Amino acid sequence: MKRIIFIIISLLLIPSCSSRKTEIYSPDKNIRLRFNIDNEGFISYNVKVGGNIFIDDSRLGFEAKDGLNLSNSFEIIKTEFTSKDETWEQIWGENKVIRNHYNEMSVYLANEDSVFLTMRFRLFDDGLGFRYEYRIKDTDKIILTNELTSFNIKENGTSWSIPASFETYELLYRTLPLNEVDNANTPFTFKATRPQDYKTTSKSEAIYASIHEAALTDFPEMTLRLRLTKDERQKVKGFEEKFRVQSSEFKVQLAPYPDKTKAIFEKDNFISPWRTIQISDKAVGLINSNLILNLNEPCVLEGDLSWIRPMKYVGVWWGMHLGVESWVMDERHGATTENAKRYIDFAAANNIDAVLFEGWNEGWESWIGTSETQGGVSLHGFDYTKPYADFDIDEIMRYAKEKGIEVIGHHETGGDVISYENQLDETFRWTKEKGINCVKTGYAGSLPDNHNHHGQYNVRHYRNVVKAAARHKITLDVHEPIKATGIRRTYPNMMTREGARGMEWNAWSEGNPPEHHVMLPFTRLLAGPLDYTPGTFDILFENSRHSPLRKKWNGNDKGNSRVNTTLAKQLANWVILYSPLQMASDMIEHYEGHPAFQFFRDFNPDCDWSEALQGEPGEYVAIVRRAGEDFFLGAATDGEAREIAIPLTFLEKDYQYETTIYADGDDAHWETNPTSYKIEKKTVSSSDTLFIKMAAGGGCAVNFKTL
Repeated sequence: MKRIIFIIISLLLIPSCSSRKTEIYSPDKNIRLRFNIDNEGFISYNVKVGGNIFIDDSRLGFEAKDGLNLSNSFEIIKTEFTSKDETWEQIWGENKVIRNHYNEMSVYLANEDSVFLTMRFRLFDDGLGFRYEYRIKDTDKIILTNELTSFNIKENGTSWSIPASFETYELLYRTLPLNEVDNANTPFTFKATRPQDYKTTSKSEAIYASIHEAALTDFPEMTLRLRLTKDERQKVKGFEEKFRVQSSEFKVQLAPYPDKTKAIFEKDNFISPWRTIQISDKAVGLINSNLILNLNEPCVLEGDLSWIRPMKYVGVWWGMHLGVESWVMDERHGATTENAKRYIDFAAANNIDAVLFEGWNEGWESWIGTSETQGGVSLHGFDYTKPYADFDIDEIMRYAKEKGIEVIGHHETGGDVISYENQLDETFRWTKEKGINCVKTGYAGSLPDNHNHHGQYNVRHYRNVVKAAARHKITLDVHEPIKATGIRRTYPNMMTREGARGMEWNAWSEGNPPEHHVMLPFTRLLAGPLDYTPGTFDILFENSRHSPLRKKWNGNDKGNSRVNTTLAKQLANWVILYSPLQMASDMIEHYEGHPAFQFFRDFNPDCDWSEALQGEPGEYVAIVRRAGEDFFLGAATDGEAREIAIPLTFLEKDYQYETTIYADGDDAHWETNPTSYKIEKKTVSSSDTLFIKMAAGGGCAVNFKTL
């Protein structure tokens, strides 16, 4: 009788028109997802690509405190199927016009504990996403302790990832067999080998895929852990023969609260972020996917949004990392009125939109890199409305306005999110009043009360900052961020973020290896724009290393720090490492009179269309972008010299283009001769092919202008 009453109530609560079919295909029929439920009400899914199992049966669900049963005893009440095929426009992005074409299956479930769950699946031609929508009757608080979601990859293969960390993404990427990745952060990119009997019309011998999440707004971040690590498998006799299917099974691990719980909701419902799998038969297909953006809500900002615009910028920044300048007000202070005007003059003379100033405000001298409070009051001294005495902000802003240059503000929190939120609205009001429309934030320090950077606590904080900035019409560049998951569609003032080992690591460590820059487009950049801050020309620090001002300020510089690329690759990275706020990172004296800097003068970060043309993760990549009538192409390679042929079919037909090609010199090499380059001009059309020769650790940048 109890079971009958439960089913009747469930049916009354959910609209009619039910269906029991539980599988769905992508619009092109290449990807199929099946939802499964067993006799005990446990739920799972599997995925086929090209008619063959790609993701084998994989668990779904959550676990929670207080006896809430969120994972089993479910029964299907109904299923619904819908489709959508639309285009939408964003005010900035790799592509201004985006197609959103998917088939959706919603599976409505309930169990006898009055837990109602909608599993929502969306299949696109370039992958899929699914999310959980829970509602629990007679409860006003939900405390999640575990997510059961898994990705049981059928075949082994090669992966590219960083280790899982709930504090930082600034880690080097690893190339490993799938079944040797004990844990990883997302995007987790991999190439799964096709079995010999794989049914497909594709010529590719592998399937490329990347696991990530979309619309992370009120939830801890998702990382992955191999269900049984390499060490654990070795303890199981005959594991590979008996349990081959589980050899590459990854389970979600959520960033925890200090008490090890995962998420807290003071209500009777919650919606998870989308769990996503981008899929392609080519590595560059992952870069060209818009799946993450399509799984986010449309823009919620109303009215005139012209205050949100892409920009090129330089800044008082790199000198601090070299030790030539400092953030604090001392004899090396970088953010002075005199230096600010020098940078503004340079920007105005070189077709650059904005200048960033770090170390302009009081508090750096008391920054201890950890969040400490006493009686609820921060022990930090950061004040975001009090400039240092040698930084006359009113005069600087007057001068910048006169020259037509924007100023990018900087708010370093040191991890003290409580103090920052307490000042947030007043800080943004003051910032906007001064005429500053863009702010770079930073979180380089421990958070209060042992919270980690990527848990629900700080995800909520990042969201609060984005909303507060939007209220004051301020755009953001976030460093030490939560990872990008497509929020920029909903809040386009969230323009770019760090979340990777960026340029500064070259100033005081062994630096980023040559393969790093051709790994990022297939991994970190699948999540969204990256403020890598490329463009350092003083590659060997020849003009800085022997300066009496240069100091080994943090003990990491072993005396061999440098930028591990050629000069031409630095130019190419302005195209390859996409950001709507794109920086020329070096100190401006290294650009003065340099012929290669003309590429940045001509470069336009406000692109209309982009396409990754060729590439393999960690080996090489070639990407083209169109901004207005101009095209910009960037190509780069790892530590191996490489030649590639690029058909210019992306150019407009019936037009001639003057190309300026910035290439590696014939004797260039990232280690021994990194600054050798050459500039060549030629006329081309869409019927031509461009042959690019890259030195080891090198690259090539090309500007196409219509004649």
